[in-house]
Order: sequence, then structure tokens, then C-alpha cells
Amino acid sequence: MKLKTILYAVDEGIATITLNRPHRMNAWTGRMHTEYRYVLQQADQDRTVRAIMLTGAGKAFCVGGDSKALEGHVERGAYDPGTPDRLAEPGYGIRKEFDAAFAYHFGLSKPVIALVNGPAAGVGLALACFTDIRFAVPGIKMTTAHGKLNLPAEYGLSWLLPRMIGLTHANDILLSSRIFMSDEALSMGLLNGLHAPEVLVDESMKYVRNMIDYVSPESLKITRRQIYSDMHGDVASAVTESERLLQKMMQEENYRIGVKAMMDKAKPEWEF
Repeated sequence: MKLKTILYAVDEGIATITLNRPHRMNAWTGRMHTEYRYVLQQADQDRTVRAIMLTGAGKAFCVGGDSKALEGHVERGAYDPGTPDRLAEPGYGIRKEFDAAFAYHFGLSKPVIALVNGPAAGVGLALACFTDIRFAVPGIKMTTAHGKLNLPAEYGLSWLLPRMIGLTHANDILLSSRIFMSDEALSMGLLNGLHAPEVLVDESMKYVRNMIDYVSPESLKITRRQIYSDMHGDVASAVTESERLLQKMMQEENYRIGVKAMMDKAKPEWEF
């Protein structure tokens, strides 16, 4: 696929996806949705990729649906996603609960880290929330936005946010559609950290590099799957499954490699 709204690059095990419509503050379109799913699938299927980083070009992360597209919805009197009938399906087939827009992130085999470099609103905020780890710069605006457009809470945020930040904070930002700043988002638990704009990439890269250097690929994959699967289950099932996985994974070569590296106080050389 020829990419028009997304930049994609892989370097030393890290895939970087950049929303690339800076002239429109990376506003979301059907084309961007199509390309995003395509490159996400490429990264997930690439055996050399250990982690995925997501950010926006220019001064924004993603300010939500493109206003021109929103006007088109008004004229048609209905929602038009602007996507082809057949889309890439990254993360599909793991659990039926994950086989939907943005929920497919939960079925991926690799961690996704968002670098929220500028305003994030509407679908842009939802996109960030469906990643595993979120770093941002101080003083940027964030909002769910939907209420001011007579829309419902978008893309499962009504399910996700109460689990991420608790019902009190979720009700606040979902029911009011108010603008809040990244500094407040950090205090809510919506973000993992704040970094100055000039060091956001370097500090986030340092975090990701440490993760993929010292955590085995299989452990990252399985732990993500446990987290998001267990959100749909009960504690006894989670314990039972963890015990099954423990027996299985202790027989793998990477367990031996991890133990040796720990004893030698050395960096592990993982097999993947």
C-alpha cells in the first residue's frame, strides 16, 4: 500500500508509526484509518520488530476527526467511515472481544507506546488510550470532545476509561467533554509520564529500548495477552492460566537465557 497519511519506519527492533497530516493537526480520516491498520499489521507480523511507537507529525498528536469529513457526515445525514470494505485486521482472531476498531490493539503481540506530542481529541484521544504506555509533553490539550457534537462516547472509551482511571475521572471527562491538560491527565493515571518536547522521543526511546533489551519477546507478548484477556474474566481463571503458562514457559530456551543473564548480571541475548 502506498502511504499518504502515515509515515512508517523500523530501526533496531522498534517500529515507529507517525500520523502525517501536520497541515490538519493530524486529523483522522478514512484514509488514515486504513493506512494505520495496514502498518500496524506489518509491524505486528515483522519478526524483527519488538515494540511499536506511535506519534504525530508537527505540533499535534491527533485532534480528532477531520472537520471537513464531519461536515460531510452532516450533508449525508449519516456516518461514512470513508474506508474500503476490506481493511487490514491487526490483532484479530485472538479473542472475539478484540475484533473491533481500536480494540484490535489488545490482540497485538507487541507493546505499543504512544508519544503524545501535541493535542489529542476525540478519536485521537481514543487511539492513545488503546496503546499500552503513554508519554506526553506538558501543557497540551486533551478532550473526549464527543458531547459537544451530539455524539456518543467513541470507540469503547465508555468501557476502557473506567478501567484505566476509575469511574470518577472517567465520568468527569466523558460526561463533560471538557478540555483538560496533559499535566492533569498524568495525575488521573491516563499518562505514564511527561517529558519536555525536546526530549520526548529520546526519553521514550530509552524506556522502550530498556523494555525490549531486558524483557523476553515471549514474555512481552504473553503478559499483554494476560492483561487484556483478564480484563474480561475472573481472578480464579487468571491464576489458573498463569500457572499453566508458567509451566510451559519455563521449558523454553529464553527462560534459560534469562536465568543465566540474571546470574551473570549481564544483558540477555534473547531468541526471537
